[in-house]
Amino acid sequence: MAITYHAGRRIQGTTADVAPIQGGWTELGRQTLTVTSSTLTVSNLPDKKYYMVLESILGSGGEIAADIRFNGDSGTNYPIRRSNNGEADWTRTTTYDYMYSGWGGTDSNRFLVGYVVNEPTKEKLWQHHQVINEGRNTSASDVPSRNEVVSKWTNTSAAINEIQVRAGGASDYIAGSELVVLGWDESDTHTTNFWEELASVQLGSAGDTLDSGTITAKKYLWFQVYTEGANTETQFKFNSTTGQEYASRRSGDGGSDSEFPNEYQSKINATGGASHTACLMNGFIINNSANEKLVITHQVAVEQTGSGTAPRRSEGVTKWANTSDSITSIQIINKSTGNFGTNSILKVWGHD
Repeated sequence: MAITYHAGRRIQGTTADVAPIQGGWTELGRQTLTVTSSTLTVSNLPDKKYYMVLESILGSGGEIAADIRFNGDSGTNYPIRRSNNGEADWTRTTTYDYMYSGWGGTDSNRFLVGYVVNEPTKEKLWQHHQVINEGRNTSASDVPSRNEVVSKWTNTSAAINEIQVRAGGASDYIAGSELVVLGWDESDTHTTNFWEELASVQLGSAGDTLDSGTITAKKYLWFQVYTEGANTETQFKFNSTTGQEYASRRSGDGGSDSEFPNEYQSKINATGGASHTACLMNGFIINNSANEKLVITHQVAVEQTGSGTAPRRSEGVTKWANTSDSITSIQIINKSTGNFGTNSILKVWGHD
């Protein structure tokens, strides 16, 4: 196999070089609104064991939500547990005839990544993470909100064949709002994988920045980062920006949320200001050039090796307050006194 090294030691193979990987997440359906509507619906879904759901929702005017129904079921069959902005969990059992998204927000843009396991004879288990930019505020002084929801559809007699997202508030979704449903099953042999690898970079020598190099601008981005090195702190920024263009919200180790407006990069580290020796970050981005870029991240970090110290964790959301450019590069930044080690690696996937 031929391998080409680009700037920053980014490895890229052409389709002639790399055989397609079989059986990954594949797109099963999507709806993109061209007019204002109160619903987004993807129907005629094939029976897959797992679904991954991407929601990019644009609001205008009053409060909107992102409430979900499966197979058009309007019965009170969607008990939920949710946390908004790191607050104590809130539960509801037999009240709702939809899976409550857990957050409204006036005139908001939002990005949601959800998963559901689809066993026909068992209750369907759902989880999602959501970032909300209330007021569609493009200033980095305005920190986005977030929530986490787990729920279930109590049906035990049918597979999911339709997913519908309902505005559930005073206003509707505007044109450009989109629902995408991906599927995966262990028997899959297709090569029509949704997530296309855009960059794979290993640092190579100790330093403070891990750079993807130039990547193709895609609407949806998924990135994973592993960094190692004593006295390090893992953050990110885009397109090598130099201004205070980022606003982050973070919960460390399940604690109360902290807000970080007007930052030069994200502020979502798992150790709450302390340094770590290794970190794994997983993140998803909605990357529309005309809208602020919304990011969902999770981190696990190690302060000390060995079984005597539990790892640290964080859940975070970030807004890049740029509404004129797409993300075409990702920089992983060390904000502590050490250096990232040579085995530190960044991988980026994307799709339109």
